[in-house]
Amino acid sequence: MRVGWFVRGDVDGFFGLFVDNLLQLMLITVLCGAVCGLPPALVYGRILPGAAISILFGNLFYAWQARRLAIRTGRSDVTALPYGINTVSLIAYIFLIMAPIYFQTKNPHLAWQAGLFACLGSAVMECGGAFVGDWLRRHTPRAALLSALAGVAITFISMGFVFQIFALPAIALVPALFVIIIYGGRIKLPLGLPGGFVAVALGVALGWLLRWLGVPSFQPLSEPYQLAFHAPATAIPDMLAFLTTGQGWKYFSVIFPMGLFNVLGSLQNLESAEAAGDRYETRSSLLVNGLGSLVAACLGSPFPTTIYIGHPGWKAMGARWGYSILNGVVITILCLIGGVTLVLKVVPMEAMIGILLWIGLIITAQAFQEVPPRHSAAVALGLVPALAAWALLLIETTLRKTGVSLYEAAPKFGGDLYIYGLISLSQGFMLTCMLFAAMLVFVIERQFFKAALWLAAGAVLSFFGVIHAYTLTPAGVQNKFGFGAAKSFALAYLITALLLVALHAYHRGKKPEQTGEMA
Repeated sequence: MRVGWFVRGDVDGFFGLFVDNLLQLMLITVLCGAVCGLPPALVYGRILPGAAISILFGNLFYAWQARRLAIRTGRSDVTALPYGINTVSLIAYIFLIMAPIYFQTKNPHLAWQAGLFACLGSAVMECGGAFVGDWLRRHTPRAALLSALAGVAITFISMGFVFQIFALPAIALVPALFVIIIYGGRIKLPLGLPGGFVAVALGVALGWLLRWLGVPSFQPLSEPYQLAFHAPATAIPDMLAFLTTGQGWKYFSVIFPMGLFNVLGSLQNLESAEAAGDRYETRSSLLVNGLGSLVAACLGSPFPTTIYIGHPGWKAMGARWGYSILNGVVITILCLIGGVTLVLKVVPMEAMIGILLWIGLIITAQAFQEVPPRHSAAVALGLVPALAAWALLLIETTLRKTGVSLYEAAPKFGGDLYIYGLISLSQGFMLTCMLFAAMLVFVIERQFFKAALWLAAGAVLSFFGVIHAYTLTPAGVQNKFGFGAAKSFALAYLITALLLVALHAYHRGKKPEQTGEMA
């Protein structure tokens, strides 16, 4: 089989992945300055170049990995794993580590160093997770892995962009509906034009046309663009400087769950790729994922990289491995010349987000399609903690915009909104998604002892504060690790686990009411 480097579908895939990465770069540019007080020279001269090289590093590896799989299997439909900056870690590190240090010290350089330390911690955890990932993958039901992924997709990815689309329907709704129609119906356009490209072009044309007609739907960035080359530079001395102060360890309650989140998220994305037909080696995939975060930290970016949600979506677009190369190269060039500002002066962000909405929908649909029908209830149960985490984000954002902190407002909710239950369920939500879904899968299969083991794991995680435990402070919700951190939840899980053990003993030797292979 003759294996090339690019196919037509790579153009669509490139647009989807490029938009996703561009969104992260926008968040970095805006939040680092507005929230953490980082000067533009630090953002454009150190952080974005470091982020670019880390993105290029992973994109090139995963493209090579996909091409090698295609050659080995004789298939031409292999799609590379999508890769970029982890959005959840980005938000967490800015608001829970970098911003508090800046507010306390008014030292933006120290806040940046703290972010580098956090990124290093995440990289170490991700590299370590590469050596236990296969074991986790073998012993975790597919419904547990895919439901957590679907929870993130339908909430943090899809719904946020839905609101943005309907806030500016004049330039956003047409491209979004066009993407859904073309990809949902698998419609081929005249001349073989890529659907994603046409959708973005429609949005750009509408934005500039309405602006020309005097309708203020699209407002280009007012920030001037200056062409300059920002070479990556080592940030190891800055990273180690914060490490030696001893301050970094008090932020381990943020770094640990984020590192664990990255490992589990990447594992779930590998499962998603396998469900779509592409099985990649767990250890090498996770190890390069962690090394990408290490590259970021060493070159000045405080933000870990990760294998993205969305492999089935890009595969359905016809993307193979060339889209990964294109994305890495274009993102790197943009960051090294400060071109993020230039792009946003021409292309309305709303013109591109319909592609991300479609990818979120595909991931959610896959969670139900790729498991046995009897496990669909387990997938649905696994969505609940993610919904809670997203609801908490909406509440916190609303309060912050009105100048009120959650710390001040929480006691006033009372029985109208059980805010403390919402916070508890949101803490460590990806783990809780997996626990709930896996437990129900094994109950459905009448494997009560295995279901009990998952709830026993939930009891241990709760007791030590990995899930459900938190401290509400004026700075926001913070993780709470320690002995007996969430002992009420630990007790509830333990009692239920014992009930499952009793069911196991009662049903031992009896003919199962339901049979079937595990997914």
